[in-house]
Amino acid sequence: MNIVYRFRIYPNKSQKELFARTFGCVRFVYNRMLAEKIEYYEKTGKVLKVTPAKYKAEFPWLKEVDSLALCNAQLHLQTAYKNFFRDSSVGFPKFKSKKNPVRSYTTNCVNGNITLQNGKLKLPKAGWIRIKQHRSIDDSYTLKGATVSQEADDKYYVSLLYAAEKPEHKIRPVKTAIGLDFSMNELYVDSTGTHADYPHFFRKYQEKLAREQRRLSHCKKGSSRYMKQKKKIARLHAHIARQRKDYLHKESRKITNFYDLVCIESLNMKEMSQDSRFGKSVHDNGWGMFTDFLSYKLERAGKKLVRIDKWYPSSKICSCCGKLKKELKLEDRMYSCTCGNQMNRDENAAINICREGLRILGVELDAERKIS
Repeated sequence: MNIVYRFRIYPNKSQKELFARTFGCVRFVYNRMLAEKIEYYEKTGKVLKVTPAKYKAEFPWLKEVDSLALCNAQLHLQTAYKNFFRDSSVGFPKFKSKKNPVRSYTTNCVNGNITLQNGKLKLPKAGWIRIKQHRSIDDSYTLKGATVSQEADDKYYVSLLYAAEKPEHKIRPVKTAIGLDFSMNELYVDSTGTHADYPHFFRKYQEKLAREQRRLSHCKKGSSRYMKQKKKIARLHAHIARQRKDYLHKESRKITNFYDLVCIESLNMKEMSQDSRFGKSVHDNGWGMFTDFLSYKLERAGKKLVRIDKWYPSSKICSCCGKLKKELKLEDRMYSCTCGNQMNRDENAAINICREGLRILGVELDAERKIS
């Protein structure tokens, strides 16, 4: 299996200049090949096969950067074409824009040209770069490649791709299970009655972001003040994104450590985010990212994640008597049943999601083991 480690790097001035040239050359080669492929297809109806080596005689400055980075641009274009012909809804390959705030290039490890040791990283053409290695890497892993990226806030990162033998995880017997119901205000409510109490990082910085964006609108576009203010806003967005990601990693790890089975609903978050009433809240919660983290963490631990059909009426079924309450509205936050059951709507739904997940797997647990 492949494992990716992402670290922050601190290039010096000459290395930054090299990265900027490499980003530009990769973008140039990608766009040039795409333009020629489109033109050739319009004339002949056939697909043109072209490599970056074709352009080095005409544009000698392409020789100044890592040749493997240019080769990977060709591979990325081929992948974009394959994805389009496999599924046209993906969309036809687009030209890369110079204005994109996030820039990157990928290179491969050949004959030890990429090395990580003693707090430094060696990259082709760039030499040794200072790196903040906050995680240790198993010596048995094989380094395959690296992707250097520059974020919108002008910070540099490297993603190192390692190949490792896939460990044989023994499927653990289900002794504890939990159901998670998506909550717009709290990220989730679980079947034990616990509310996540999500901090809403974007909402906390919303006023500050609006203030800084107003200042940007008063700057002359392209001026040094405009660029400085633009980077300030990018740093704010990056800070919010990192806070959210850190919180979701910790929450997913906590759940993975305590439960053998996690049951959630299969929700269409893209469709929900397009609703003008709560689009910002959906994006701020990061439910899709949270479920992705849960999925791979549980898989690596030999545990299970079950996704319930989105049409399953988890909110309308009474968790005590099982009666279906068809007239339940979205604004009803308390669930009241004729059997006397009165409880929070999301807590009731989470219990039903947990039970449905256990039913799908064919597992029976008593209530005490379920919430332990």
